[in-house]
Amino acid sequence: MRAVGEMAPPEPLSGLWAAFAYAGPGRELLARLKYRNQRSSVRWLASAMAAALPPGLAAEAVTWAPTSPQRRRCRGFDQAELLARALGREIGLPVVSLLKRVDAAGQTGRSRSQRFCAPAFEPRRSPPSAVLVADDVITTGATLQAAAKCLVGGGAERVDAVVAGATPLPSARRPPGVATMRSHNPAPVEREPPWT
Repeated sequence: MRAVGEMAPPEPLSGLWAAFAYAGPGRELLARLKYRNQRSSVRWLASAMAAALPPGLAAEAVTWAPTSPQRRRCRGFDQAELLARALGREIGLPVVSLLKRVDAAGQTGRSRSQRFCAPAFEPRRSPPSAVLVADDVITTGATLQAAAKCLVGGGAERVDAVVAGATPLPSARRPPGVATMRSHNPAPVEREPPWT
């Protein structure tokens, strides 16, 4: 699998990192989790996501960009939540459900132009000032951008994101070490955190 690392974040994200390219074995690994409920890779994926993050990243909590309610019912789980909870344990941050998906359509199977019609999120509660959003795959960045806008609108001052897989655009124009996206232009906390 090809490592990706830092990516150019869509606004209002402050930072964006990916563990590996969403191709070949990396794509197969995530497909097994997402579509076949093979969860044995979750800890390994979370470790890879944690390793992609820069040292000293300022975040008070981890959350995730939830899948659509229909897809969660169909699959019986939300792969982004599984990754976020494992990531929180890996990096020692509380994991808090901060976002609610309010649209019915998922992004899987949509064309690139359809993906830019971003999913809609609503806040579940007030976020802390610095949040790390976890997701399984980034293609256009529309989902993470919509999640970040919702969190910033709810009061977060800094929102960063990390994904397991990314579809980077190979380009000689990008800064060294920074991938761009293809586009058109410890344990979870059981108690209520103090920022609710």
